[in-house]
Amino acid sequence: MFYDHQQIEKKWQKYWEENQTYKTSNNTDKPKFYVLDMFPYPSGAGLHVGHPLGYIASDIYARYKRHQGFNVLHPVGYDSFGLPAEQYAIQTGQHPAVTTEQNINRYEEQLRKIGFSFDWSREVRTSDASYYKWTQWIFIQLYHSWYNKNTDKAESIDFLIQHFEEKGTEGLNANQNDELNFTAEEWKMASDLDKEDILLNYRLAYRAETTVNWCPALGTVLANDEVKDGKSERGGFPVFQKKMMQWSMRISAYSERLLQGLNTLDWPQPLKDSQEYWIGKSQGAQVQFQVEGHDEIVEVFTTRPDTIFGATFMVLAPENPLVETITTDAQKVEVDTYIEETSKKTERDRMSDVKNVSGAFTGSYAINPFSNEKMPIYISDYVLMGYGTGAVMAVPAHDERDHRFAKKFNLEIKKVVETEEDIQEKSFDSKDSVCVNSDFLNGLNYNDAKSKIISEIETKGIGHGTTNYRQRDAIFSRQRYWGEPVPIYYKDGMPYTLPASALPLQLPEVEKYLPTEDGDPPLGNAKEFAWDEANQKVVATNLVNDKTIFPLELSTMPGWAGSSWYFLRYMDPQNDGEFCAKDLSDYWGQVDLYIGGSEHATGHLLYSRFWNMFLKDRGYINHDEPFQKLINQGMILGMSAFVYRIDGTNQYVSKNLAKDYQTQQIHVDVSLLKGTSDELDTEAFKAWRPDYANAEFILEDGKYITDREVEKMSKSKYNVVNPDDICEEYGADGLRLYEMFLGPLEQSKPWNTQGLSGVYGFLKKFWNLYFNEDTFEVSEEEPTKAEYKVLHTLIKKVVYDIENFSFNTSVSSFMIAVNELQKIKCNKRNILEPLAVIISPYAPHICEELWNLLGHDTSIEFEQFPVLNEDYLVEDEIQYPVSVNGKMKFKISLSAQLSAKEVEDLVISNEKMQQILEGKTPKKIIVVPHRIVNIVI
Repeated sequence: MFYDHQQIEKKWQKYWEENQTYKTSNNTDKPKFYVLDMFPYPSGAGLHVGHPLGYIASDIYARYKRHQGFNVLHPVGYDSFGLPAEQYAIQTGQHPAVTTEQNINRYEEQLRKIGFSFDWSREVRTSDASYYKWTQWIFIQLYHSWYNKNTDKAESIDFLIQHFEEKGTEGLNANQNDELNFTAEEWKMASDLDKEDILLNYRLAYRAETTVNWCPALGTVLANDEVKDGKSERGGFPVFQKKMMQWSMRISAYSERLLQGLNTLDWPQPLKDSQEYWIGKSQGAQVQFQVEGHDEIVEVFTTRPDTIFGATFMVLAPENPLVETITTDAQKVEVDTYIEETSKKTERDRMSDVKNVSGAFTGSYAINPFSNEKMPIYISDYVLMGYGTGAVMAVPAHDERDHRFAKKFNLEIKKVVETEEDIQEKSFDSKDSVCVNSDFLNGLNYNDAKSKIISEIETKGIGHGTTNYRQRDAIFSRQRYWGEPVPIYYKDGMPYTLPASALPLQLPEVEKYLPTEDGDPPLGNAKEFAWDEANQKVVATNLVNDKTIFPLELSTMPGWAGSSWYFLRYMDPQNDGEFCAKDLSDYWGQVDLYIGGSEHATGHLLYSRFWNMFLKDRGYINHDEPFQKLINQGMILGMSAFVYRIDGTNQYVSKNLAKDYQTQQIHVDVSLLKGTSDELDTEAFKAWRPDYANAEFILEDGKYITDREVEKMSKSKYNVVNPDDICEEYGADGLRLYEMFLGPLEQSKPWNTQGLSGVYGFLKKFWNLYFNEDTFEVSEEEPTKAEYKVLHTLIKKVVYDIENFSFNTSVSSFMIAVNELQKIKCNKRNILEPLAVIISPYAPHICEELWNLLGHDTSIEFEQFPVLNEDYLVEDEIQYPVSVNGKMKFKISLSAQLSAKEVEDLVISNEKMQQILEGKTPKKIIVVPHRIVNIVI
């Protein structure tokens, strides 16, 4: 029977949509299971075949859990605020909302074609005001919270104010920007403005001067992960370090909890390692050094206070505020020049560049508090303001970077840890030796020396033992248009939150999407964007009088804001009264399975954990972590095609002749190749772009053969394969099976369209099991044991594979089972009905059609997954090979229930064995049950 995949797939996609087959109920006695994909940013290019890989895997798992009787939440949405739509708006004037809507419609059309079992009724878009209303609401909760180290959680700012009113800062143990000291009386005497300023020091969302990655061409601040090699990831524009007033999130308050929480998660170890490294916990001491001729002190954090006697110079971060104060007139030009150069590097670049040594001498000296020796103070880009204190005591004998710096600037290198190595030539960084040249620390091992020196530091009153974290607070401002407005207005220069009743604060219309002439963010172009405090509403910008009408914040939130809580909104997406009803977040709890790319390790996945912990602290949800199990899917790579252009000409030489010419390799669109071959359609190539219209070709055997290479699938490499084309030719079920068949989910693997014919052939074979030529024909006859064995072997394998996410081996098992059933001409209902259920998570359209043909008028989706019966896998008979003196002579079929002695007796009495023995008695008989019989004569 002809397998018409196009007709079948359209029919069932229509059925699922009309019947809302995958709509999830919140009211059920079933156990829950929450399967989620990292939601996509809807780009203009649409999906290519690499994008659905993780979605197909999660869809298989979601369908499998439904078959197991779970109430499955498997929603879909769009991370729809983003820079590409804004850049397009700047170029064309088209509002980003229009571009985004068009892109989402394209994505949805493509996703529906692949047959995903999403609950479309729960769709969220981060750029919808009904959604970002709650992103703004969460920001306001963060603003009105502080972190109490004593209770180790976020609390309402009201508790902090009460503490100040009763005790001032006495007994306060809070995460803060600066350590403040005042009495209850001083707090009460302070003006309202001063009180607000003090509270900003503690709020979890706060405004402060911060060093940021500033991109003038894009007119915005960029996150570290949006900058590559000193240029913006989008557009490749130069990025500079700049100090700006910015909103920040106090994620640093959660560093220890974020670290400890990793132990409870079933995540890939490399991903956990990335977060652990990013958080960067280290234990050591905070130590103060006097600066000669100045009142200022330099405070350093060191993990090796035991080496303080070997500290021979100091290095400050170029942006450290002390630099300006302590730099001498003679060194000012050199220092200023160096600071300017450093501003062109991002922090990430500075951290990763371990080979290049650079710096400038300030002209000042610190005094070592233990050796009393003078230590020249330098600045260098390897010291970061955001880590520790922005200053290091340099111990060149025992730190590789300090050693390189000392050699470059000819500074003293002093051994204080015993070693035979020549520390003038190479640093010795071990903790396994003892202290030398260190006064009262001499002879002590690392742990004892560390304890003793911390005790002496505390006795001298120049510092204390402490734990430090590399992770810094997350910058939360972006000078862009297309993002969530920050619900803040300014009164006397101080920020105040809008009332919750005023949310959402909607993005205003603007005439242009670039910064204003005064350098304000694009929202500065809005004509209706001021806050009328008395009437609690947004009014015209020109009405600002700073008495009753005040300016609103002009920055927008970063791309990660909306994605830091979207998994919660799916639980209750239409609720206009709260971000998620508590009973629903209690029911759905954590995401049980989360699938997405590893590139989000230190961005989205950290911020989501932070916001989740915060919402738990404040009592809005009950679970500590958002995502219990996480899988990073690999990439599907493209097979790029190249032509060779002879330098200085418009001539193109075929691959195997190119070695004879000076050529340039150029990507060409894979759609310009003939069929599935490597041959270029030269006429199509000439029509592709105007600059190729007059191309000339040097052919081999009358053909132009392109070069091929496996690379990341990308529009810029012209190697993108559109899933729509695959669905058209091979069907969505063919695409789904092939993407799983390519290899293990976590690994990257190359796409090859030719490979689809194999899985398409399998689907046709599977379809025809249910037909006798053109007639649907299924027998009610009881299957044989052999038929049941094929089925239950498959059940066992597929259950194991799905639960271990080995989807590729399941597809192989389907092929084996269908081949075996075809060989034995099985068409029994008791085999073919469960077979359709087993394959349906992978190939839902064909299985729905077969289920319908089998006489069912409901979807296959909620049928119980077939249960394994191990009895069918027990062998009735064993075919024993019989070896005589090490050579296999014959095989004999015997009951699997026989004992070793019974097997021995039957083999010896066998006619063939009697002929071999010729009346002799065997010297030795070895029976390996169910395996082999060995006889020695």
